[in-house]
Amino acid sequence: MTSAAPIFRTRRVTTTRAGGFSQAPYDTFNLGDHVGDDPEAVRRNRVRLAESLGLSPDRLVWMEQIHGRTVEIVDGPRTEPVPATDALVTTRRDLALVVLTADCVPILLSDDEAGVIAAVHAGRIGARIGIVPRVLEAMVSVGARPERIGAFLGPAASGRQYEVPAAMRADVEAHLPGSATTTAKGTPGLDLRAGIRRQLEAAGVGAVAVDPRCTIEDKTLFSHRRGAPTGRLAGVIWMSSEGVSE
Repeated sequence: MTSAAPIFRTRRVTTTRAGGFSQAPYDTFNLGDHVGDDPEAVRRNRVRLAESLGLSPDRLVWMEQIHGRTVEIVDGPRTEPVPATDALVTTRRDLALVVLTADCVPILLSDDEAGVIAAVHAGRIGARIGIVPRVLEAMVSVGARPERIGAFLGPAASGRQYEVPAAMRADVEAHLPGSATTTAKGTPGLDLRAGIRRQLEAAGVGAVAVDPRCTIEDKTLFSHRRGAPTGRLAGVIWMSSEGVSE
């Protein structure tokens, strides 16, 4: 008798701005260490995040996000943020991948059968230049299959609020079809999540879920466009070693 393939228990978390130690304008659960907040407050917030996930702080892997399309495959904890990258991929259990955002799109991906996960920072520039196809290629290289991948697009600036010049909208639409929109004010806008969803579906990704919250509208979330300086939200994905079918 052949044994069934293991099914990995994937968990995803998106934070809000409540429940931390940071003072205004980063109040209170800011997880970004590059925005001018008190480093000790950020450290305490990151420890609280890890504890709430049931992980030790060293099991969270952070990125030095630069709005690029570099993807890093990680196989263990890192003592420092992974430099100059905007997507992380791993096959390791109990290793949490973290993406920070405050209007950009956090993408959390998993192939639960293969045991492959990814966290992606997709802002306007990164989405335009192809961070999503790059991360899918990396996931496939370590065993994932597009039709088994599930994607979650977290809170981000919505097409109702994300105003851009008309020329910028046209340029992004040419590279990320489906992202052009008109805002609630009747001005040119971008809906990056719509464009990314279309891109993922065109690549054969099996399921795409979208958090409908707009960071600009929802004051329980951080938004750089609504008020900078401000903090950063975290999107976290990991494969739990608990409750795994072997």
